Amino acid sequence: MISYLQVENLSKRFGEQLLFEHISFGVGKGQKVALIARNGMGKSTLLRIIAGKDMPESGTVIFRNDIRVGILEQEPTLEAENTVFEEVFRSDAPALALIREYEEAVEREDTEALERLIPEMDAHGAWDYETTVKQILSELKIDLYDRKIRHLSGGQKKRVGLAKVLISNPDFLILDEPTNHLDIEMTEWLEEYLGRANMTLLMVTHDRYFLDRVCNQIIEIDAYGLFAYNGNYAYYLEKRAERIESRNAAVDKARNLLRTEQEWMRRMPQARGHKAQYRIDNFYKLKEAASQGVTERKLELDIQGKRLGKKILELEHVTKEFDGMCVLRDFSYKFVRGEKIGIVGKNGVGKSTFLNIITRNLEPDSGTISVGETVVYGYYKQSGIEFREGDRVIDVVKNIAERIDLGNGRVMSAGQFLEYFLFTDKQQYSPVEKLSGGERRRLYLLTVLMGNPNFLILDEPTNDLDILTLNVLEDYLKGFKGCLLIVSHDRFFTDKVADRVFAFEGDGVVKDFPGNYTVYKNHREEEEECREREERERKKQEPKPAPAATEKSGKQRKMTFKERQEMEQLERELEALNAEKQEVEAVLSSGTLPAEELMAKSERIGVLMEELDEKEMRWLELSEIENR
Repeated sequence: MISYLQVENLSKRFGEQLLFEHISFGVGKGQKVALIARNGMGKSTLLRIIAGKDMPESGTVIFRNDIRVGILEQEPTLEAENTVFEEVFRSDAPALALIREYEEAVEREDTEALERLIPEMDAHGAWDYETTVKQILSELKIDLYDRKIRHLSGGQKKRVGLAKVLISNPDFLILDEPTNHLDIEMTEWLEEYLGRANMTLLMVTHDRYFLDRVCNQIIEIDAYGLFAYNGNYAYYLEKRAERIESRNAAVDKARNLLRTEQEWMRRMPQARGHKAQYRIDNFYKLKEAASQGVTERKLELDIQGKRLGKKILELEHVTKEFDGMCVLRDFSYKFVRGEKIGIVGKNGVGKSTFLNIITRNLEPDSGTISVGETVVYGYYKQSGIEFREGDRVIDVVKNIAERIDLGNGRVMSAGQFLEYFLFTDKQQYSPVEKLSGGERRRLYLLTVLMGNPNFLILDEPTNDLDILTLNVLEDYLKGFKGCLLIVSHDRFFTDKVADRVFAFEGDGVVKDFPGNYTVYKNHREEEEECREREERERKKQEPKPAPAATEKSGKQRKMTFKERQEMEQLERELEALNAEKQEVEAVLSSGTLPAEELMAKSERIGVLMEELDEKEMRWLELSEIENR
């Protein structure tokens, strides 16, 4: 395998805190590698060092000379005064510069420039590249080309940064939490795009479905060193468990041997100078091995929510509009104790608005909301924790309460509660701004749970949390006795925790679906396939439109750029459909198919014939325009 990246003995500190030490690994051409570590261990810093945006204390980073490297940071660096269009197309790549010039000429309707640029686009093969660019921008919902970067939200900036790095088409792509601020549809598109893209990838992500379906190697950094696993997330979990079990067995063995060696060392102290030196040296090595902990330091969540009465939350015919756009239309629902609901939908369809309505931070336009007397909300907001500059970690907790009631008669001091959430004594007295993004999220979660809520509302709780913390949070939420509402684009998290889905489908429509996200998605896809079949049947029954009259003027109409693109796409689709048709016909002719599969293949050949007829007719229409 051709080596694209070699990291040797990399070390880095943040102030007095050691992030990582003597890190070494390599990435070969075509590998798609995920980096896993606990929050605060410097994953983002490591990516920045590899990309040349930060410096290590020691060690080297060596890339292959002839490759182009692109990086997406958690907070992309963009030019505030550039428009979205200028920023996305800011690249030294010749084809991309040509596309930018062509798009500007189209916008100006500059025919002279277009006559010059179209042959150049042909010569550079830029049409396919332009199609890819448009697809990326479309899938990431980037259409505000004239808006200045400084006017964009954090999520919009993240999507512009992602589009920019994908469009630059680097050989080696570095991504830091690429799915943050993407809705589920965007995440699934990016997952498919990176899965089939011919590029080398190194990324940090907490999205386990994304990781499982994109990456073929996982590198884990923990207190015991660096470990590489050649496989996806499921393979990593299996092998990681084996590694920990093996390490614990080795420590147990060392401790048993140590007892024997200690007895040997105690005997005849006056003759110790005559003991075999190699055995003495081995004793100290054995002592060091036996002192290693056999269990990992792990976050534990066992906080009891307050008692929840029979009446919880009732919404009747609730409607809300913003600027003439309906985000919630005539919605009614009665919550019951113990149910766990995942809220899914595209960005901007009203999910966060819904949360603000039920917590009475926002009033509906119509309808009634009735909250039970025993309900205690715990609202984890997407915006994250608020703190004053200079606040220490312990100050954030003490400002809420000096002592924390965990339920069942258990009480902790602020310091003990922070220790319970894996904040060391040193971290407790450090400024909050020195925490990593994931550590701040963990601190925020701590402050939400301090009030012993019995109705938890979590708006994007998975952003920036490491995978190991997510596993603990998921287990806690599965056993939570109160009500739970989750807005999350993390499909794995929603599948594991939620047993019901509120699907926000736009225009105020909210579908209540029993089951997790994957069950809902499969149901929706089946409905879409059914609608497509019905639409094909309807079109089949419609009379064919009469061919358009030929222009009578002396100047014949030229094929537009969009029509040229459509024709090229049709040619590719026709080729694929014909190939599939030949395969199906060959299978049907074999005489070896069972009756059920024979029926399915027969139906498929009918669908293929219809699609071929439709696409060939359109191709002929475009061909006539091209040949005028």
